[in-house]
Amino acid sequence: MHAHATFQSIYRQNSDLIIYNDLKDDPVVAAFLEICRLLGERDTRAACIAYPPADSNSAEALAAACRRFFRLLADYTELYQGPFTGDPWQNYLLDRIILAENTFTLKAGQIKWEFFSDALKDAVGQDLRHLQALAGMGSAAYNAALARLASSTATTYDANGATVFPSDQLSVPDWTKLKPLDPLQPLQPPQAVRKEIKEKLLAAADWGREGIKLLADYHRTWGTGILGMYWAFRWEGGPAGGRLVGIDRPDPIQLSDLVGYEAERGEIIRNTEKFLKGLPAVNILLYGARGTGKSSTVKALLHAYGAQGLRLIELPKKFLGDYQEILKILAPRPQKFIIFIDDLSFEEGEAEYKELKYLLEGSLQVRPANVLVYATSNRRHLVKEFLSDRAPAADREVRLQDTVQEKLSLAERFGMTVIFLSPDQEQYLNIVEELARKEGLEIEPAELRRRALQWALYQNGTSGRTARQFVDYLRGELE
Repeated sequence: MHAHATFQSIYRQNSDLIIYNDLKDDPVVAAFLEICRLLGERDTRAACIAYPPADSNSAEALAAACRRFFRLLADYTELYQGPFTGDPWQNYLLDRIILAENTFTLKAGQIKWEFFSDALKDAVGQDLRHLQALAGMGSAAYNAALARLASSTATTYDANGATVFPSDQLSVPDWTKLKPLDPLQPLQPPQAVRKEIKEKLLAAADWGREGIKLLADYHRTWGTGILGMYWAFRWEGGPAGGRLVGIDRPDPIQLSDLVGYEAERGEIIRNTEKFLKGLPAVNILLYGARGTGKSSTVKALLHAYGAQGLRLIELPKKFLGDYQEILKILAPRPQKFIIFIDDLSFEEGEAEYKELKYLLEGSLQVRPANVLVYATSNRRHLVKEFLSDRAPAADREVRLQDTVQEKLSLAERFGMTVIFLSPDQEQYLNIVEELARKEGLEIEPAELRRRALQWALYQNGTSGRTARQFVDYLRGELE
């Protein structure tokens, strides 16, 4: 196939994809397709004219397209710390394909590949073959553009014989030499999975046959779009609607890092494991004193069960009213989601507690089977109650007890309440000793206990958090 036919066909095929059609509107993809269009267009004219006239406008347009492509790809590549595969162009396009949300990827998250219609398989296979050709065209397009610009910048002479020098506007940088940042930390599990699928795709001989199955299996297990890219999320509301924001490096706390409260954590772990197996599981309220490890327990579940499909979504109290929007996003996904509401309590006059009641149970919209709510609180009944609420007064509502019961019923809507009591002095010291042992600190036991008690006296009292803070401080001092 001649070069001009290749660039023409690449442009035409990828400008009219069927299932992955949104990719053509991606800025980097659009910039690359423009390069292909200009290369194919110029070669077509050259093939039709024995001695084509110099076309400085075409050369400048090609140079501008190359510089735009370089600029956009540099923005993505030079600060990239994820799983890098192939050259900068291939890495970018692979990311866009894997993170795409369309009929194919969304359906792959819900049913097995065998149940797809032949029509959808054929359409996706055709798209992926075109995209494979596009991914492999990077160096060829760049070299063709350089050759075209070099021929357009040769020194020429005007009608009076004066020298006409080439324009600086025709110089283009080499995007193939772009280099990502070396990862500052090891790849997180979701990134490692994405690296594996990218490498398999790049090595596949035919994306329309092998690649389509690889992608279907990937989306079936790991999800699509942002929900396939991260394991932890934060919900951000707004006047125009809320959105999930991925957390690239969630709290690294592991269940093995937590000391004490083994029985309490055991209840939460068993409920979570039933949830992951598709068995009946309940919403949980983790109640207790500050610093007892309630939040850390929930966060640690992500690292223990993320590979089994568990995802954690942090929902701030002020966005509880967005729960219907959140459930609509999560319901069709294959993963299991825990909506995590940390440090939950309501002040007098705050009405958000009613939204939480609807989320737990009581709304016409049923909570999906793949969603649970885990909340932590330092307050047993969640809603602040005053003695005046119980005392009759002329200016208070007639059915005062109904209001009191409504507030108290909120905590009861959780299927399970796990209580984390404050440790006594001996429990606190046991936690300190176990954390020090895990860290390999070399210090006399009597000295460790003496300093731990002194730390608790001047800091935050005896709690698991205080113990961790003391051991971290001591480790830094000893090292």
